[in-house]
Amino acid sequence: MSQAETSRQETQQGPAAPQGAAPRESAGQAPSRQAPAPQGGGLQQSAEPGAPRVALYPRRQLGLFRSELTVTFRRWRTLALLAVLAAVPVLIGIAVKLETDHGSTARDPSGNGPAFLTDITNNGLFLVFAALAATLPVFLPMAIGVIAGDSVAGEASAGTLRYLLVAPAGRTRLLLAKFVCAVAFCLAATLVVAASALVVGTLLFPLGDVTTISGTQVSFADGLGRAALISAVVAASLVGVAAVGLFVSTLTSSGIAAMATTVGLVITVQILDGIPQLHAIQPYLFPHYWLSFADLLRAPVYWDEIVKNLGLQGLYAVVFGSAAWARFTTKDIAA
Repeated sequence: MSQAETSRQETQQGPAAPQGAAPRESAGQAPSRQAPAPQGGGLQQSAEPGAPRVALYPRRQLGLFRSELTVTFRRWRTLALLAVLAAVPVLIGIAVKLETDHGSTARDPSGNGPAFLTDITNNGLFLVFAALAATLPVFLPMAIGVIAGDSVAGEASAGTLRYLLVAPAGRTRLLLAKFVCAVAFCLAATLVVAASALVVGTLLFPLGDVTTISGTQVSFADGLGRAALISAVVAASLVGVAAVGLFVSTLTSSGIAAMATTVGLVITVQILDGIPQLHAIQPYLFPHYWLSFADLLRAPVYWDEIVKNLGLQGLYAVVFGSAAWARFTTKDIAA
């Protein structure tokens, strides 16, 4: 083949591609792109157009929950609330000890004092039950109301909510993380009260076999196990307050207003639960079965009201959690 014919052929076909180079696409043909391999459990996308995304950053989701828990429990407000809750059993234990040293009993003459108060002097483990009975109606729900009420509204008030939603988690997972943090605080607050009461009861009063409400005696180890179970039930009893507070927090952009509204609702509902004329609706109010944890100190244990309490708290969590999700996912985040 002559040099002229070779030059003409290269002009018609174009220059040969160098070895190892990718082939050129012809005119009008869309370039073929290969989806990059996912790294570290990242987002996977199908090669077909319009196919749904099938995986969602599991490590980032765990990081979101861990970050929310860290931020919540590092705030000075949270630490102050836990400190106040830890101080309540100390005050009760010292008061009972002083009354005992002066030769008087800890029984309230009106019969309206905290439950288990008269049994503390004989067994310090009863300080755990008395402290939980004293803090459950007021201190614990108010602390939960502050944390849950500020969960979303506080972020909006500080101007950080808008930046949190930039993360791939989205609104639903952010709201779930906030609820998990509120429930975690329910458990932490209850355990702080129980642990403080156990330490003070051990230091100030004797320990031994536990006399149940039914009059029978169980070993100290069995009583300690029941105290742990009672703490878990009390923590679960506060889930309804956490759900209500989360819902209120999605209605406003003011953290103070959300906290005040949640605490006000807790107080109002407890007042309604104490009015005899409203007995028809009282079984549906979230604090109605709060003190049912005392049935765990019976032999045998009465489970009826405990199960009703747990079911009622679950119902509140579903109803108000769904309402919070419906509000938050449609809310216009302007700041």
